[in-house]
Amino acid sequence: MSNLQTGEAGLAGRLKRIDKERVLLAVAAPVLAVVAAMVITSLVLLASGKNPFTAFNTMITYGSYADSQVFILDRATTYYLAGIAVAFGFRMNLFNIGVDGQYRMAAFFAAVVGGAVTLPGPLEIILLIVVAMLVGAMWAGIAGYLKVTRGVSEVISTIMLNAIATSIIAYLLNPHRLAQATNGSNTITTKPIPNSAHFFIFSTVGTQPLWGFLVIAVLVGVLFHLVLSRTRFGFDLRATGRSETAALASGVNVKRMVLTSMLVSGAIAGLVGLPQLLNASYQYSSDFPEGIGFTGISVALIGRNNPVGVAIGALLFGFFDRTGNQLQFAGFQPEITLIMEGTIVICVVVAYEVVRRYGLRRQQRKVGAKLAAQETQAALTQEAAA
Repeated sequence: MSNLQTGEAGLAGRLKRIDKERVLLAVAAPVLAVVAAMVITSLVLLASGKNPFTAFNTMITYGSYADSQVFILDRATTYYLAGIAVAFGFRMNLFNIGVDGQYRMAAFFAAVVGGAVTLPGPLEIILLIVVAMLVGAMWAGIAGYLKVTRGVSEVISTIMLNAIATSIIAYLLNPHRLAQATNGSNTITTKPIPNSAHFFIFSTVGTQPLWGFLVIAVLVGVLFHLVLSRTRFGFDLRATGRSETAALASGVNVKRMVLTSMLVSGAIAGLVGLPQLLNASYQYSSDFPEGIGFTGISVALIGRNNPVGVAIGALLFGFFDRTGNQLQFAGFQPEITLIMEGTIVICVVVAYEVVRRYGLRRQQRKVGAKLAAQETQAALTQEAAA
């Protein structure tokens, strides 16, 4: 038999071993979620007296323009980093709600360091990335430390840390402390980062530049996958997230895993504000984008904590950001976009849970039928022997 025939035979064998039902269930969940979201959104639009097909056509048409696609990629870069930061915590069964405070603290102190230090461009960019990750990790580490030493829920502590971060930034973002006033404006900013430390831009379409930080986001996604699926640490993390008791019995230091996971999640969160800082504003100001961390929670839920799924969720939210204003110009209420986003998140969560339970029932029935067949066969064998 030739090598080609051997390869074809091996491929055919692998294809036969693929569980077709599992593939269908994996495809059914996102399809069900999208269909349900479109149906619910259409009903809302019809109830408000609007044509849903007009809304969808407006969004798709405007979102397909070249400058719109660049805008979507830029937004998705930020949302993707936020989604990965949240997803890392989710894999450990930790709900890191504090990504919003972590990335704002990280961006603020990175901007302060960037405005105060002058190094050759690449070195300063590396310095700012390291500073942002360290600040994000330390801010998240507070919640991790409280959880492992005092049993404080990370949900409560990270929510409170978000509020504290807002107050600290407001206190330090002052012309008498770490900021400066802008002539002819009420905006307070940190000192600008030198031009040599600006992150590169791929190209500009119209007036919309494609941020080079997209490369960093892709690398983070690749590392996220490799760490969780190809390392002992990733295995311990996933095992601890599923059952702390089982992980403890197998020799895993659960408290250390909790603290480490919060530190890593916070370090990733520290990168969230850098695309805006290094590719657009080049300084931290009182109007620096807020709320990205909460969007990251939705993105992680849509992506099911998978790096590819998180990327799809980030692109989807970037698409809504771009086309939402266009809907208003077309006469639709501004809340329609928010309704779409919330509906998709809910439908994804519900659809995956429905499909998971259906698959579990199917598996239980298969196991029951197999056991019944074995018992019947055993009984027939005994009768024949008698």
